[in-house]
Amino acid sequence: MDSVTQAALGAAVAGAIAGRQCSPKVLLAGAALGTLPDLDVLISYGDPVSDMVKHRGFSHSLFVLLPFSLLLSWLWQRWRPIPFSFMRLWLLVAACLITHPLLDACTTYGTQLFWPIPYPVSISSIFIIDPLYTLPLLLTVVAALLWRGRAAKLCMVGLGLSTIYLSWSLIAYQMIEQRVEQYTASTDLEGKPVFIAPTPLNTVLWRVVVKGEHTYWEGLVSLFDESNEIALIAKPKGTFPEGLQPSKHINMLDHFTSGFIKYEQRDNILVVSDLRLGMVDYLPFQFALATQSAQGDWQLTDPRQLESPNVQPKHLPALWLRLLGNQDIDANLCHISECPDITASVVNM
Repeated sequence: MDSVTQAALGAAVAGAIAGRQCSPKVLLAGAALGTLPDLDVLISYGDPVSDMVKHRGFSHSLFVLLPFSLLLSWLWQRWRPIPFSFMRLWLLVAACLITHPLLDACTTYGTQLFWPIPYPVSISSIFIIDPLYTLPLLLTVVAALLWRGRAAKLCMVGLGLSTIYLSWSLIAYQMIEQRVEQYTASTDLEGKPVFIAPTPLNTVLWRVVVKGEHTYWEGLVSLFDESNEIALIAKPKGTFPEGLQPSKHINMLDHFTSGFIKYEQRDNILVVSDLRLGMVDYLPFQFALATQSAQGDWQLTDPRQLESPNVQPKHLPALWLRLLGNQDIDANLCHISECPDITASVVNM
């Protein structure tokens, strides 16, 4: 999640645990602890692919944060004593640190909760920025700064509201997942890997990606849809060039995305894109990983991240209408991103 959300979450957790000892200093300390795991963005791993894959790595691991919280609590108690027992102080520090990666694990990007075990966790039930999750935390923390006598209770209210919304996002995810399973049953897409993620700033409109061997299918599903039909648009997934040995970066991307990547040739460049992050053809994580010579031979190159087109403001009304359940918008999805005209009728019903 974004830094504002993580800071508000950390402050609310600290205030709730501090109870009557809650103060502006405790809230600020909680906010700092809540954003601490994201300081790994300052670390360069040598190339853009490694930076992407290894972000939310060791600094988000439960195996690292638990012992680190003990060390940090001991140092805090020794050099700046506060009116807490050590166990309560440790609970405060550990909770502020650990709720950060647990929340991140609910987003699309994924979090390596069990680093050094290479198994990223991604529930993908909430977008990285969602005001309906953040505002209850932010408003109650600000109120707690103003009304110290009720600070802890206010923080608990904020945590309760945000937790209810996060729980709702999991329910909404399951509803969309069930609908996709029912729609693809007894079709060519039955049993194929499916990726589901909320579209920006909401948990009503969801993006669905179905992965095939050489093709992937993409569509939008709203909880307000009156019909159970899903317009899935077929797009070429591409294949890795023959004769080219996969590099460690390609293997890293394939593992990190669970295979939800596409290969495409742009002029003489091999571009590999993460299909999970983005919307339609607005894919922010695109990497140039190889070049083709005049003789047609491919050669691996140092990874280079490419700029992706930004979503145009003129397209937002169409997405808003789609959120409200207007399925007629689906027929124009390709034209929103100016992608090739590919037939949407791709499954044998």
